[in-house]
Amino acid sequence: MLKRYTDLFLDFDDTLYDTHGNAVIALHELFDQLHLDRYFPDPEVFHDEYWKTNIDLWRRYAQGEITRDYLIVERFRRPLSFGHGLEPTEAYCLEASNQFLDNCASKPGLVEGAKELMDYLRAKGYRMHMCSNGFHEVQYKKLQACGLYDYFQTIILSEDAGFNKPDLRYFDYAFHVSGAQRDTTLMIGDNFDTDILGAQRAGLDTAFFNRFPEYPAPQPVTFEVTSLRQLQDLL
Repeated sequence: MLKRYTDLFLDFDDTLYDTHGNAVIALHELFDQLHLDRYFPDPEVFHDEYWKTNIDLWRRYAQGEITRDYLIVERFRRPLSFGHGLEPTEAYCLEASNQFLDNCASKPGLVEGAKELMDYLRAKGYRMHMCSNGFHEVQYKKLQACGLYDYFQTIILSEDAGFNKPDLRYFDYAFHVSGAQRDTTLMIGDNFDTDILGAQRAGLDTAFFNRFPEYPAPQPVTFEVTSLRQLQDLL
């Protein structure tokens, strides 16, 4: 019989909210808005460099190796530097970032099964707390755009905590503001390093949402699922 949980710490980006899918659309919009076809013969050159850079920078940001301000500028400076005749200044990169974030924040796309899962969990009486390293000014807009804001008792952002997942101090802050207890809380997330390892170190049970099942969890977890529908069967 499954352990009875009362509280759920839920990652948001790419666990519930289709961050990657929405960002793909937003990036295409940005390419047109900035008329980047003047500098790139093929938009895929820009897109490919953006994603490679973005993954690297977010990993370093989660580990506390770089600042938010560095990430915001650098994730556009690098890919824009591939444009012929384009010399991206910090001001231009900030302009690109602001436009991109506005584009992203308006997108409603959810991971398949996310709305059904949240309806199910709310009906079951779970207290749900969003746990995210995302930026404050963007996450609340995304929550409203996708219709999930009212499902959460607590919104726990790393900028408010002062520390990013997987830092133990992030989870200490999360327990403090949510009132949840370690032995009755389950962490659900798609990023093994930030969501799962961080929660395990904090003494939490974990549910790894493995969106790429060809790469199973590298070490034991409490639960591993490959779809959000499977979480309903567990909870």
